[in-house]
Amino acid sequence: MKAVQAVRYGDPSVLEVVELPDPVPGPGEIAIDVTHAAVGLIDLFFREGHFKDQPGMPRPPFVPGLEVTGTVRALGEGVTGFTVGERVVSMSNGGIGGYASVFIGRAALAVSLEGYDIDPALAVSVVPNAAMAHVALTRVAQLARGESVLIHGALGGFSAAFPGMAKQLGAGRVVGTVRASKLQAAAVTKLPYDEIIDSAELTAVGEELFDVVIDPVGGELRGRSLDVMRPGGRLIASGNASGDWGHSVETSRLWFKSVAVMGFNAGAYLPTHPDTVKPALEAAVQVVAAGLGRTEVDVLPFSQAVTAHERMTSRSLNGRIALTPAEPT
Repeated sequence: MKAVQAVRYGDPSVLEVVELPDPVPGPGEIAIDVTHAAVGLIDLFFREGHFKDQPGMPRPPFVPGLEVTGTVRALGEGVTGFTVGERVVSMSNGGIGGYASVFIGRAALAVSLEGYDIDPALAVSVVPNAAMAHVALTRVAQLARGESVLIHGALGGFSAAFPGMAKQLGAGRVVGTVRASKLQAAAVTKLPYDEIIDSAELTAVGEELFDVVIDPVGGELRGRSLDVMRPGGRLIASGNASGDWGHSVETSRLWFKSVAVMGFNAGAYLPTHPDTVKPALEAAVQVVAAGLGRTEVDVLPFSQAVTAHERMTSRSLNGRIALTPAEPT
């Protein structure tokens, strides 16, 4: 099979297209002929070696990629509910393996696209993240119907899955924030935000307070978010795109404002809460089918994986990038 490997830790230049043996699914697994693999921020963190000292983290050479879409190639022992040739979206159990023409994943982390007219590049870019948004909103934040939601990094890959899922779950007002350089793109986005504002100007919402804040950005913005939370509000720390690993929140502020800060890391949460996965994936497909996840997606061949990671690093995206094994004709 064709694959993109990180041959060592480092900048995007460490990504190389290689040929590897075709893998075979084991018990409970499915093999997928990949048409598209999403490029995510976690891929950059793994490639750069941010978590190399933590047990179980990938070590070079490894194939990045958390999310794929394609058709079922083969079924492992004991797998039911899927058929060879069926269109699916799948997440990786270990956060790697997606940048390959053949992907092995757990059947429990896949969902069928049969019966839905969903573009595969959009499916891989939104369905897995929308599923994680479902878990974060229902199980961690415990979003109630009518509550208001604030989403930082509104056009980013993970954040873009939240407004549609929040609306589907009955949220009232949904507001996003972006950097000033992204405001023009935000003005024309098809994502179902009620409003998108400059993240440097949280006071632009006036006296408005929020019940739930989704923050994959971190850093100083996380601290300022406490000022726009309603008592009883919940901030979900779901990433650190800012790269500020030293930022902290004073617990006395949480007490004084009567708010909570909770972390959500799918890699840590899902293995201990496996019952959340299937309903989340099914809800995510419904959100995308309803047109509530229409983010921008650029598709590049495996041979341009370095370019894809360079663009992710520069934050020059207004949506997502998906890689495909097929070369342009």
